[in-house]
Amino acid sequence: MDEQKPKQQNTLDEDRIKFSQLAAFGSGGIIPIALFNVAGILVGLMGNISLGLSAFWLGVILIIPRLWDAVSDPIIGHFSDNVRTRWGRRRPFLLVGGILVAVFFVLMWWIPKGDMVRVWFPSEAGYQAFQLGYILVSLLLFFTACTIFEIPHGALGMEMTSDAHERTRLFSAKSFVGNLFAMSTPWLFALASMEFFKGPGGNEADGMRYVSILVAAILIPLSFWWFFSLREPGFKRVVKQEKTPFWKDMKHAASNKNFIKLTLTIFTLAMGFNFVNLLGSYIPIFYIFGGDKVAGAYLLGINGTVWAITGLLAVFPLNWIGPKIGKRKTLILAIGLMALAQFSKIVFYNPNYPYLIVIPTMLLSAGMLFFFTLGASMVGDICDEDDLNTGKRTEGSFYSIFWWFIKMGTALASFVAGALIVLTMFDQTQVTRVDAIEGSLREMRNEVQVIQQQNIFTETNSPNISILENLASQALNEANQYLIYLEREALRSPGRDHIIETRDQFFAGAIEEMRNTIGELETAIQKLQDQGIKPTDELAREITALALQVKLIKAEVNAYHLQAHLKTRTKESEKSEDHYIELLENIAEIRKDLATFNTARDLRLLEKELLQMEERVVPLKIQAPYTLFMMRLVEIGLPILLSIFSFFFITRYSLTEERLREIKQLLKARNKKREE
Repeated sequence: MDEQKPKQQNTLDEDRIKFSQLAAFGSGGIIPIALFNVAGILVGLMGNISLGLSAFWLGVILIIPRLWDAVSDPIIGHFSDNVRTRWGRRRPFLLVGGILVAVFFVLMWWIPKGDMVRVWFPSEAGYQAFQLGYILVSLLLFFTACTIFEIPHGALGMEMTSDAHERTRLFSAKSFVGNLFAMSTPWLFALASMEFFKGPGGNEADGMRYVSILVAAILIPLSFWWFFSLREPGFKRVVKQEKTPFWKDMKHAASNKNFIKLTLTIFTLAMGFNFVNLLGSYIPIFYIFGGDKVAGAYLLGINGTVWAITGLLAVFPLNWIGPKIGKRKTLILAIGLMALAQFSKIVFYNPNYPYLIVIPTMLLSAGMLFFFTLGASMVGDICDEDDLNTGKRTEGSFYSIFWWFIKMGTALASFVAGALIVLTMFDQTQVTRVDAIEGSLREMRNEVQVIQQQNIFTETNSPNISILENLASQALNEANQYLIYLEREALRSPGRDHIIETRDQFFAGAIEEMRNTIGELETAIQKLQDQGIKPTDELAREITALALQVKLIKAEVNAYHLQAHLKTRTKESEKSEDHYIELLENIAEIRKDLATFNTARDLRLLEKELLQMEERVVPLKIQAPYTLFMMRLVEIGLPILLSIFSFFFITRYSLTEERLREIKQLLKARNKKREE
């Protein structure tokens, strides 16, 4: 049936949502939209480029919690429809779910890592399997907590007003706040990349541990606010409603034709554009900035801010256009905006002009806000029609199935993205090996800066013994711990590392060098004790050089691992052989410089040389041209293809604006008669 141009309709005062309720409900979008995106994007991104885990297996890991949602979503939806408490049907879930989300969001990022964890596993594969297992368990807990919150929260939004366009306004607030914080996802990555959070030798995965605590500190007070401030206006009528069996509710919701057409529309587009979100984090870092994570994170942050501002502005035309042309036509307009955004990326993904990326971002942000806001609001319209036909309110069941489809779209996108990242031959091991070298060099430079700031020499030109003792003891402890790692690493299966030199010889040399450094540190400490409160300048310089030598050995080992990996990739990657040969030449030069690096030189000169070496290391993260081309092709093309299917489904949706007004009037008349 063709949808006629809707007539203007004034919302009655009794149907209007107060601003306090609008703000409280809208802020709940932080969990299902923002943190949902954070987990889906950053866990996959950091697991791949920070921990070196397989993109394919991360994709598998990300889909399993969504499959679990196929069970948990309908159960929570049915339970929240049928529970009766003194606080209502929905509000207790908001408090419990919000607190659990905060706790498990922190837990999710404390993935055991590092050399001292790695050595307890007989192989690198075993170590990575352990990390993947930890991620899986923590994600299952996190997404279960999200379900406990989101399904009752969405159902509550459908109950708070009987006016179709006021309901759109309510879900607009939720979409806006959720997308605002969702697009802070790149800024979370940028924060996690800051040395303040990750430490001088850490990476983004280390920094995210502490950033997550900040997020939890915001979320827990919000949970109490939602519980105490939100109201359930229809609870007095619903409390008398008969409880129904689980499968009966599910079968009833799934048999609604308009509901199925709407959910298929949302599912299809969610699958395509969540795919964009995942790969969209790789392209600024590895295509536009050639592997520079810091510059890429900054651009992602700027892009996120533009997204948020566009989302803020898009709320106003949505609430104007929707009543003018109707929800279905507005949804079609949203699909068109999102497809146009994808086509524009062909031109605006440009390494020479990186900030052109904000143009497709603006189009996509407006389209997504229209699309997902209207989708949730239209489920409420379907529930009104169902209430008219059956006399029952089962928003929880309808919304749980609707939300499950969105999650499955995200899950399939994550899985497909992980598989395609593997097919594009993205080299996450290359990235993490370079990160390790960069981290070792940064640790050395940080140590040099600290030594200079501590002013080892007093005003009388006599070295400060307490600072020297602390420096020497810390270096000795670090050396002994790393020696354990080297000895266990030497016993591992050589794999293919022997292709550049005898692996046994390399590690035997590294172990001998570390043992010699330990011996010299022990001797220096003994001299320090013998000289008492007036150690010589020569001893102070010796201790400083030995402390830096420990970190230099780490850098040499990390450089060896990278060179071995690149040599293997050269033989395996025919399409990118020239790319890896060029990288091998660069890492060979860096290894040569590390082998001749003199830690006993002037500290200011050392700091300058280390900074220059760090700058030389960053380009080693550059991915092969074939990989970058395939990433852009898939990231742009797949959402366009799925937009066509989404358009097909929504054009068959038949709940018009005229019918919605009729339903509203009939419901009011019926409910008023029942009250009499």
